[in-house]
Amino acid sequence: MSSVKQPTTLGPMRRKSFEDMPCSIAQFLEVAGEWWTMLVVRDAFFGVTRFDDFQSRLGISRNVLTQRLEHLVEQGVLAREAYQDNPPRYDYRLTPKGRALWPVLTAMRQWGDVWAAPDGPPVVVTHATCGQATTAVMVCDHCGEALDGSGLTVSPGPGDPDGTVLPPRLHGA
Repeated sequence: MSSVKQPTTLGPMRRKSFEDMPCSIAQFLEVAGEWWTMLVVRDAFFGVTRFDDFQSRLGISRNVLTQRLEHLVEQGVLAREAYQDNPPRYDYRLTPKGRALWPVLTAMRQWGDVWAAPDGPPVVVTHATCGQATTAVMVCDHCGEALDGSGLTVSPGPGDPDGTVLPPRLHGA
């Protein structure tokens, strides 16, 4: 039996699709915004590949896990590889698109370590090259300065041809 506390549900809420919204955050949420999704991806990074292992580790219902895995395969985040024919059974492995979620998971984990882990981080990441425990730091790819959200400006990019992603006051309209 799993020691994972089951989240409470708020009833049959349907969320809006962000498929047509020209915003990279909205597009990320379209793929990975459901709350179980990033926990499935986290476990895939930890080496979990089999349905029953995901299910027992997460305490997620089988039907919800089936939906999440199918969605992640459809989105190209996981690849399904048969390891048994009768009955059919599959491993779920991260694709390059899935492995590209590592910085997202790292940012979420580090936020949780600071703001929601009073007894300290539940997971420590060690850099294999130097052998030291490490945290990821976002830096400017031009000058190397650490980025924390201050000292930055935003402007419409080429993927926002009608200028609707940013509020009007942020792009001079």
